Amino acid sequence: MATEAWSANVLTLFPEMFPGPLGHSLAGKALESGLWRLEAVDIRDFATDRHRSVDDTPSGGGPGMVMRADVMAAAIDAVHPGGQPLIYLSPRGRPLTQARVRELATGSGVTLVCGRFEGLDQRVIEARAMEEISLGDFVLSGGEPAAMALIDAVVRLLPGVMGKDASGAEESFEGGLLEYPHYTRPQIFEGREIPPVLTSGDHQKVKAWRRAEAEKATRERRPELWDDFLGKKP
Repeated sequence: MATEAWSANVLTLFPEMFPGPLGHSLAGKALESGLWRLEAVDIRDFATDRHRSVDDTPSGGGPGMVMRADVMAAAIDAVHPGGQPLIYLSPRGRPLTQARVRELATGSGVTLVCGRFEGLDQRVIEARAMEEISLGDFVLSGGEPAAMALIDAVVRLLPGVMGKDASGAEESFEGGLLEYPHYTRPQIFEGREIPPVLTSGDHQKVKAWRRAEAEKATRERRPELWDDFLGKKP
């Protein structure tokens, strides 16, 4: 029996932004091939007034507008299938990690909520048990770019999307380390040579060099990852 393709349901005020970059390269080819599905749903379709209002002024005062709980709940209830993660892209969320991406890739799909303005009414986040995920310590004008990044990270791990399984095995974060540097022709570029070990033909030395470089990059650039790696190292 054929299994259902991994699916991404995206709740957004700007459905025309999708698929956007997801319609190109690996993700785009996989979308065309039916390896995954995408549905972008306009939140305004669930507004109840003639102006299709989705936001209102914040309780307690202050700048900006807040997305209404009742409108968002109606949109979620119409689109979100049971058994899939319901994720709100938010700078208040837990940082997205490669481990979480791998978990999402093993499931049937996700429903992603793209906030705008000052964000969502907290009551709908709690009432629908939404998982909040952040891409980092910065603020975007909306959740759509973050949703695209999350989807792209997951889709590339789906079976049949990447040409070589090994191509993902040695990337940054897969083994708890950042990836080692890469080189290709020409042999000399602006006076800089390819490290001789990489052209030595000695596969064991190449492997050892790459491991050392990965450890060095992680130690120098991401000390918190290095500490985690040391903690997990047998």
